[in-house]
Amino acid sequence: MLDFNKLAGQLPALSRYLAEENLANRQRLQVAQALLGQAIEQQPDWLERCQDAGSGLGFAPAVPLEPLATKVTIPPAPAIHTVLATDGSQIAPSHHEVVYCYLINIGYVLLHYGSGRLPRLDSIPEVFYQAQDLYQCRQWGIRTEEWLGHRRTQLEAVILAELATQWCHSGVSEPAVALVDGSLTYWFLESLPAAARSVILTPIFEAWQVCQRLRIPLMSYLSAGRSLEVMNFLRLGLCPYLVPDCQSHCDGHTEGAPCDKLKPLRDTTLMQTWLEPGERGALWRSTHCILEHYGEQQVVFCYVNVGTEIARIEFPLWVAEDEQLLNQGLSLLLAQVNKGYGYPVALAEAHNQAVVRAGDRARFFALIEEQLQRSGLGQLLPSAKESRKRESLA
Repeated sequence: MLDFNKLAGQLPALSRYLAEENLANRQRLQVAQALLGQAIEQQPDWLERCQDAGSGLGFAPAVPLEPLATKVTIPPAPAIHTVLATDGSQIAPSHHEVVYCYLINIGYVLLHYGSGRLPRLDSIPEVFYQAQDLYQCRQWGIRTEEWLGHRRTQLEAVILAELATQWCHSGVSEPAVALVDGSLTYWFLESLPAAARSVILTPIFEAWQVCQRLRIPLMSYLSAGRSLEVMNFLRLGLCPYLVPDCQSHCDGHTEGAPCDKLKPLRDTTLMQTWLEPGERGALWRSTHCILEHYGEQQVVFCYVNVGTEIARIEFPLWVAEDEQLLNQGLSLLLAQVNKGYGYPVALAEAHNQAVVRAGDRARFFALIEEQLQRSGLGQLLPSAKESRKRESLA
């Protein structure tokens, strides 16, 4: 039981710390704004320094694909358009339940505007119980619970592509956008061996290619982003050496180095002072080493002032290279944020379709128990630990 009387005594220190950090962040922001001004004036030189540094940097700066001074007003969405979105949730496996299995539930929405067609909102649940689903990942040293999350990410992309295909084959021709929540840079891939990475990534990239063929821009929406990639690019201006090389000059340790003055200032904090509502900034290409496995499907991003916040919008390179698709996707996405009062309504609805609550988990395993009994497998019960946790201790 949480003792709030004891907790309250710690809160004044928390308040003092936040006040100090707020002051420090304002000072960091002034430095970042000055560096941005320098980078705008000397962008070719900064890009050359970044290229010369190569793998010697101890951090991953994004690379601007447009002039840093870029500010583009996003065009309004056409009256008739369609928005597709998916999101996922899951029930993790447990050795304490009657059967060791897991469930992935993918929620999807297909919203039509201006055409009078009815929307589609539904979910696709799938139970995984076969040995290959549960234990294939063990050969790579990956826990089933962890693998479940990777499969969910994969299914979100695959079902989104299937939804786009069905919609296009219906014979309707109108602007559309396909939305997912969260980053397209899958950080979990760093720890995976090549074989496991291929099993996860191949269907995802095939799904992206489907959207590319159908000319439906794929975009991900990141709210309250914590990225430092733009800040990392500006850090180049703080390095006192002609060629930035963290390995040679700072023994590979960037903490406390001259270029470390901006941390932990986020990209969104700087963009808040740069972009007006309805504007996007320059396009940037991520350079994280994990993207070396993405081939042609490199990740590009920009920051957009959606009115309520600075959102980070990510998309594959093929979207960035097609001005029509880029403007189409951003205009429909911004319209979604406005309709959703600060967050894309399609993603919110996809989440609502996907979410699995605590009561759903209990009912899921209860249904399995009932099915096993009807199948003549006897009275199978959860472990003593799980049974005791379900009982009231009051």
